[in-house]
Amino acid sequence: MIMRVDPDTFFEEQFWESGFCHVAGLDEAGRGALAGPVAVGAVILPNDPAFLARALSGVRDSKQMTPLERESLAPRIKEVALTWSVAFAAAEEIDSLGIVHATRLAALRALNRLALSPQYLLTALRLELPQLEISQTALVRGDALCLSIAAASVLAKTARDELMRELDVHYQGYGLGKHKGYGTLAHRLALQRLGTSPIHRKTFQVKELQIT
Repeated sequence: MIMRVDPDTFFEEQFWESGFCHVAGLDEAGRGALAGPVAVGAVILPNDPAFLARALSGVRDSKQMTPLERESLAPRIKEVALTWSVAFAAAEEIDSLGIVHATRLAALRALNRLALSPQYLLTALRLELPQLEISQTALVRGDALCLSIAAASVLAKTARDELMRELDVHYQGYGLGKHKGYGTLAHRLALQRLGTSPIHRKTFQVKELQIT
């Protein structure tokens, strides 16, 4: 039997011990969706590994958590964090800039909304911000290994899910509240029936809408 290993503060501790007090974790949600924005969460946790292990027990890669687990732990993350934020890049920005640059734009917005200035960034892979002079490390499977990144992934996912439920009211018939904009069969069939809405990513459609 494979035992699950939850993320911890191993990476944060390396930089805390080097004098970086404010280490921010960054992760995204919605990169591969057909509709809605991409979201990026940013979290700075306190330098207290023992406390964090207790207070944020159960926080891990948001994709490996149930909706109920995410919704119950998101308020705890916000309470424990020194500062946190979530920011978005809209579908139009994704179409204009491409998903990589749009995700980085959302990340910059999230960092600008933090109440504290980060001194070091721990990011998920492909979320590097080369335009910033802040030292940073991108981690493979960061949301599974690093607690700050995992916490950011939970906040990004829950914020985006809430927004997609709100958009479902305005753009009915697509089932956005259920699939959150991802390319499920039901979503693709709705797109064939209804066409795209203003919040659909036009550059994602040609390849994704093929149904066999």
